[in-house]
Amino acid sequence: MTARVEVQVRNLRLSDRIKQHVDERAGRLDHYLPAIEQVDVELAHHASARQVEDRNVAQITVRGKGLILRAEQRASEMLVAFDAGMDSLRKQVEKYKGRHYRGRGSGQSAADVGESIAPVDDTDRLPPPIVRRKRFRVLPMDELEAIEQMSLLGHEEFFVFYNAETSRIAVLYRRRDGSYGLLEPEIG
Repeated sequence: MTARVEVQVRNLRLSDRIKQHVDERAGRLDHYLPAIEQVDVELAHHASARQVEDRNVAQITVRGKGLILRAEQRASEMLVAFDAGMDSLRKQVEKYKGRHYRGRGSGQSAADVGESIAPVDDTDRLPPPIVRRKRFRVLPMDELEAIEQMSLLGHEEFFVFYNAETSRIAVLYRRRDGSYGLLEPEIG
């Protein structure tokens, strides 16, 4: 069984060669982790990028039962960016499997791990305007799973999730001291 692959392109003509390459490589991801059901690949070309290495962007999002993994890579050639993204995603899958199939490793609690993380440097800048909007599916999970997903996805600042314990949307964020905070919005 192969994972369902959806390919979207922006500012780029999708050639048969690229489409076939993406379908073959992304469709085999469920070989590494059977829980993978869908792979969304977004290929974009930014002609105005300053660096040649930043012109082609491959963003790969993997969805499955209880997991979301994402990788984004840039390169001068589209297939190089896609292959680098797949390599990055394979590392995330191995990390995910290590946590779920072999346990937590050292047995440290999530609070202890949070204390050992260096604080994030916060500089005084004006916030930039909204330049991109994203829609995404939220999966029910508990707070510990949200911390794990935040780490797996590489989100440094925050993570939005559906809290299965409270049946509400929540925002997990990293505090300046390296610990975690949880926002639970209420309608006023």
